[in-house]
Parts: sequence; structure tokens; C-alpha cells
Amino acid sequence: MTDTVQPNPPDNPGRDVSGGEGKKPSMTKQGGSDPAGRGRTTVADGVVEKIAGLAARDVLGVHAMGSGLSRTLGAVRDRVPGGAKSVTRGVKAEVGEVQAALDLEIVVEYGVPIADVARAVRQNVVSSVERMTGLEVVEVNIAVSDVKLPDEAEDEPESRLQ
Repeated sequence: MTDTVQPNPPDNPGRDVSGGEGKKPSMTKQGGSDPAGRGRTTVADGVVEKIAGLAARDVLGVHAMGSGLSRTLGAVRDRVPGGAKSVTRGVKAEVGEVQAALDLEIVVEYGVPIADVARAVRQNVVSSVERMTGLEVVEVNIAVSDVKLPDEAEDEPESRLQ
């Protein structure tokens, strides 16, 4: 049995996961085949988003995830009884049969080298997602949307998860 990549419909061009420029093959959500022929495993986008969100938050220098608006809405949602902190805030994943691509939006602490934080986040996310899912992470795009200044009020503390 061979895995095939099916093209996306024209209204959903997909992401370039081949590593080549200009080509935009789709990643189907069929999951990988078991080499022994005993079934398929499918990993949902949300699963990869949770793993990536936890891995990114674990890096020193990451203050929060997501844009200002999503953090504000999340802070309100967290205060609602029964509401839980969203570990996927600031993370978007596209998962295919054998590959995944991620976009992360982070807020860094003032004084830390942004390039170093981004490199550490990328490394931790790739390592965690690949180890836990068996998918190949082909890209991790990181957008730094804000810097947390030492004297700014703490509107939503996102301490690193232990």
C-alpha cells in the first residue's frame, strides 16, 4: 500500500511542505500506514498544536503565546468558572500524512535575545512534536508579537508549565 498526496481544492492552496519553492503540495489527513499493514494512525491538528504550545511555553524567555487580542480574550475566558487555559493559543498547525508545519506567535521577556529565544522555541517544538507524534516537522514559523517590559502590569501571567 502506498501513501498518496492529494491536491487541495483551489480555494485552499495549502502549505509548501516539500521544501521546494513554488510548489504547494497538500498534506492529506489520512495518517500514516502501519508498515505491517495493520491500520492507519491519524494525528489531529489540535494534538500537534497542544504539544507545540506546551513545548514553546517551556522555553525561558517566552512570556506568553498569541497576539494581544487573543491573550485578552483568553484572560477573560480563564476567569469564567469551568474555563481552562488554552494551551493552543498562538499556535496553528497543518498536519498531513507524515509531515507537519507550524506557525507560532509569542511574546518574549524584555532583555532576552529574541533570535536565541526563537531558535530555542523552534528546537524544542520540533523535538517534542517529532518525538511524540512521529511526524516530520518541516517548518516552524515564529512571529514575535510583543515584548513584556519589566514595569508592565501583569494582565495575564503565563508561567512556564512544570
